[in-house]
Amino acid sequence: MFSPDDLIGEDRSFEEKAMQVFKFQSQNNPVYKRFCQALNIKKPTGISDIPLLPIQGFKDTEVITTPNNSKLNTQNSTLSFQSSGTSGMDRSRHFVSVPEIYRQSIIQGMQQFYNLDEYVIWAYTPGYNSNPNSSLIWMLNTLIEREESGLSKFLELGKPLEDLEIKEIQAADKKLMLFGAAFGLMDIIEKYPVQLHDDTVILETGGMKTHRREINKEQLHKQLAEGFGLPISQIHSEYGMTELLSQAYAQGSLWFQCVPWMKVSIRNPRDPMNEMPVGEEGLIGVIDLANLYSCSFILTGDKGIQSKAGVFQVLGRWNPQNLRGCNFLIEQD
Repeated sequence: MFSPDDLIGEDRSFEEKAMQVFKFQSQNNPVYKRFCQALNIKKPTGISDIPLLPIQGFKDTEVITTPNNSKLNTQNSTLSFQSSGTSGMDRSRHFVSVPEIYRQSIIQGMQQFYNLDEYVIWAYTPGYNSNPNSSLIWMLNTLIEREESGLSKFLELGKPLEDLEIKEIQAADKKLMLFGAAFGLMDIIEKYPVQLHDDTVILETGGMKTHRREINKEQLHKQLAEGFGLPISQIHSEYGMTELLSQAYAQGSLWFQCVPWMKVSIRNPRDPMNEMPVGEEGLIGVIDLANLYSCSFILTGDKGIQSKAGVFQVLGRWNPQNLRGCNFLIEQD
């Protein structure tokens, strides 16, 4: 059994830990084991040779790593996250056998970018509140419960931000961090205009498509900055998903940085074992060591580019028709 410190501590290099996790999962995760066997991957020489499981696998089957002689399985998993969607849609499921790993990934991950003790957390999450198995809601609950002022909370939907409550945050010598899906934040500024203190951080979690139109990230950030009366540098983004237990953050720009136990690469859609040259578009591949008891090596359905510095941009969803079929690799026995 691994502990959170084994994964997110700094005692060993990322590559050393990733290779150990690959060995563990390729032996103890039936889905990932079959996937590696189908590709004839036995012993990668480095992390660039580790195959990335297409994210569709989280919809088609149960992706869980169960060590020999362990009681970990989907029946006794403490948490089971499910992606949002309408009735009848295929949704991803992510079984989390050790919630403490997720909790530590959330807190220690955000501490890489923010001094959480300085912030009150407000969450505005239309579209997620109705999903009792939302990983984002679990994440926000974790942050709200950690914050000790008593001012952190989920905001009531369809209501304006209260000036008195904003002043209470300032009186407590705290800053406000407002989490929200992009379309929800747009609704706030259009229906309930408010001027926020210029040290407020707006942290949008994606979801640019609204009932009115779809806008790109640059337009979104400009409108949020103007709507909340903030510098553009205070509009930040989080990149995460149901299938990941770690997040990347973009602070006042379009470029995301990973937490130390997460690594992104841009893969060739026609041959995902190969990476695209720097600056060229491809599929975003993720190694997330916090996914210890599911699968840490994932090929997402997102399009992106990466810079020489290793930071990356998300350019939207890739056309699924461009993805190589993978179902034959992850069929149930």
